[in-house]
Amino acid sequence: MGMQNIQQSGSYLAGRHYQTGEPIALGIDGGMITGCRSFAASNDLDQHGGAELPWIAPGLVDLQINGYAGMDLNALDLSEEEVVALSGRLWAEGVTSFYPTIITGADESIQRGLEAIDRACRRLEREEHDVGVMHNIAGIHLEGPFISKEDGPRGAHNRAFVRAPDCNSLDRWQQSAGGRIRIVTLSPEWPESEAFITLCIDHGIVPAIGHTAATAGQIGLAAAAGARLSTHLGNGAHPVLPRHPHYIWDQLAEDRLWASVIADGFHLPDAFLKVAHKVKGEQLILVSDAVSLAGMSPGVYETPVGGNVTLTEQGRLHLTGQPALLAGSALPLVAGIGHMEEAGICSLGEAWDMASVRPSRLMNLPTSAGLTPGAPADIAMFTLGQGKIGILETYKQGRLMYRDPDADK
Repeated sequence: MGMQNIQQSGSYLAGRHYQTGEPIALGIDGGMITGCRSFAASNDLDQHGGAELPWIAPGLVDLQINGYAGMDLNALDLSEEEVVALSGRLWAEGVTSFYPTIITGADESIQRGLEAIDRACRRLEREEHDVGVMHNIAGIHLEGPFISKEDGPRGAHNRAFVRAPDCNSLDRWQQSAGGRIRIVTLSPEWPESEAFITLCIDHGIVPAIGHTAATAGQIGLAAAAGARLSTHLGNGAHPVLPRHPHYIWDQLAEDRLWASVIADGFHLPDAFLKVAHKVKGEQLILVSDAVSLAGMSPGVYETPVGGNVTLTEQGRLHLTGQPALLAGSALPLVAGIGHMEEAGICSLGEAWDMASVRPSRLMNLPTSAGLTPGAPADIAMFTLGQGKIGILETYKQGRLMYRDPDADK
């Protein structure tokens, strides 16, 4: 089916509803969804064959992106232009809102990164005001430096810069970020954690637990203080844990915590994803945790931290010569959705909600309303085959931001 057949017809988009498969006509006006009705009832769209319609779904919301397409958000020389370019590349992955992620580093490097993102946001906001070009940066995720110093839980974060939660630093960084920090990942094993979590809430920041070796008591106190999320649960952990108790069980059992997982098929076994799905229910979220090599061609790359790494045809990134050791996540969010559906862990519709409606709900975004009338018209249209999702078009507030150039060929 040619792309001309699935573009806006008057004030409608035609597609198959991502949850039901039912052909629908989605009404759009003023950047908002005005109606969602059965395709069969849409006389002005009857010429489109329902069998060939693409899938239509809410735009994706990624809470954790470290880089993409060769651009590294944690590079010492990160520029405003690179942030803008990275933002633009994510339209092709159906991402209509994302949280660029700054990780553990020296104070000045964190500050520079936050300032570059803030400048990029200001530029994109000016362009939106002047020429109507939308942008998809919803806020900043600060992952560290207030995490565990221990090998394993610390992951690839530089131990030299790990330290206790510091309210003064957060105040200073939030100012550098133009008030855009919306998520902070920390480990509650530090005595300063509770006061810090309270400050995060006062700043309108979602406190998240991650890269932690905290005890059950510390995790419980953090949740009581207001921590709301476990960051990439199951990763950033010791390779060997006590049978019980340990911090993964404790976070799974803590009803006050949502959980994000990297469901690319490499970072976590399906058994863990099934357990997390059953335990967390509506509080399970998918993230990409993509690094700069995501979206790149397969091959061997030299990185400043990990040395030589290999990106396979399947999108698995590992240390060259040590295929058992992952070197980060190199697949977009749609890969996690496809894997959850293909592995039989949940339906396509639920997996898509884990990467769109649910993170919107956690972050209190208006896109939590999905495809219902009154929601922003942040929409992704896609194909699906054998667990592989291909983005055809991406809309932000009803404006076409991406169209697959090969769709008409």
